[in-house]
Amino acid sequence: MSKHIDVLLLLALPASGKSEARRYLASLSPEQCHEQFGIGHTVQLDDFPYVHIMRRVSDELTQRGHPGAFFLSSAIPFRNPIDWLTLIELINEDYDDLVADNKPTPESAALWLFDRIDAARIRAGGEAIINILPEDLRREIAGPIEDEARKLLDDKIAEVPDTMESKTVVIEFARGCADGQTMPIPHPYGYAGSLGQLSPAILEKASILYIWVTPEESRRKNAARTDPDDPGSILHHGVPLAVMYGDYGCDDMEYLLKESGKPDTVQVDQDGESYFLPLGRFDNRVDKTSFIREDENKWSAEDVGALQAGMRKAFDQLSHGQETDS
Repeated sequence: MSKHIDVLLLLALPASGKSEARRYLASLSPEQCHEQFGIGHTVQLDDFPYVHIMRRVSDELTQRGHPGAFFLSSAIPFRNPIDWLTLIELINEDYDDLVADNKPTPESAALWLFDRIDAARIRAGGEAIINILPEDLRREIAGPIEDEARKLLDDKIAEVPDTMESKTVVIEFARGCADGQTMPIPHPYGYAGSLGQLSPAILEKASILYIWVTPEESRRKNAARTDPDDPGSILHHGVPLAVMYGDYGCDDMEYLLKESGKPDTVQVDQDGESYFLPLGRFDNRVDKTSFIREDENKWSAEDVGALQAGMRKAFDQLSHGQETDS
């Protein structure tokens, strides 16, 4: 590929190997990124930290005798599926901040984040949910969340590069629907809903790297990676079993590929415009990524070679999708 990919959407069911693949790409030099995969040095965005904060907000409320804002308990899915789109609106904003070199400096990271979540929820078609709380309660729950919100803000700022030249923005998220759901998946669930909420600034530059595992393998790997002492970790967080069946029992990527108007692409229709996102599928049904969770000095050449070969095959397919879309 003569030009590197500007935006790479890294998509898969939970625990499929997205974060591990992202960590591997981040370990490569700019020259290796371009020569092996046709991407620039990576800048990375992820919606999981926002899910974690939403759960923390809900937990702090329930501990005080109030209904959870986003989750009624820590073990079940979103109360309102509109929040799948809230997450995408937060990603849209993070992408805009990257491009604009915007580095927020709020006095309170938690209160700043509460405002952002509510604004994103409104843009997604929902209503404010945190700022309608009594002011004293809102500030009370902000206290225990401040450190985690500050880390999210620090991590967000750390990803803003000096220049976007020769960079590839990697955006990670997982979507799906209930076990046994027939296609098409109802809005706003699945990739159809979330891809359609991405901003045109992202869609016009985006390609997809999809990591393919079965829902059964996703559940197995989710249980294997879970560290209950590190629930906010990108690499070691666990998704509750009810959520794995209720939100990630299946996904619609195969369906979207079949329904697209061009081979090896996913078609996204938005405001009268059709975007055809080239897609490469990395087959991880036989695990090639879990070793990445170890320290890099423990990675074996054999494991790295198998991962690299699988990734090269996926990026070759993605390249074909780019040619189809041109």
